[in-house]
Amino acid sequence: QVQLVESGGGLVQPGGSLGLSCAASGSIFSIYAMGWYRQAPGKQRELVASIIIGGSTVYAPSVKGRFTISTDNAKNTVYLQMNSLKPEDTAVYYCNMQSRRYREPAYDSYWGQGTQVTVSS
Repeated sequence: QVQLVESGGGLVQPGGSLGLSCAASGSIFSIYAMGWYRQAPGKQRELVASIIIGGSTVYAPSVKGRFTISTDNAKNTVYLQMNSLKPEDTAVYYCNMQSRRYREPAYDSYWGQGTQVTVSS
């Protein structure tokens, strides 16, 4: 079994900063990529940022320049540093991991339980 445990959500004022972390554990053969998604009330889940392990990063245009995704590969952990937060960043943030299958050209996708981020004065 694979488990993703997120932490770091909370309430922050506009213009403030918040950091999220997500640690993966369990039967993981090889992580291909990790990322953060978010879902605001009444909206679809959307990509915030993703990183290919040892490779490139992708950011949603709305967060580029304000958010930074990073990993600690030894700890199978992904981080999201969020600066200059805006009320429209309010959402439940979900961690995602894509793991290679052993001896198969395929990937499995896993999700965390979600953590609430609220940006409000």
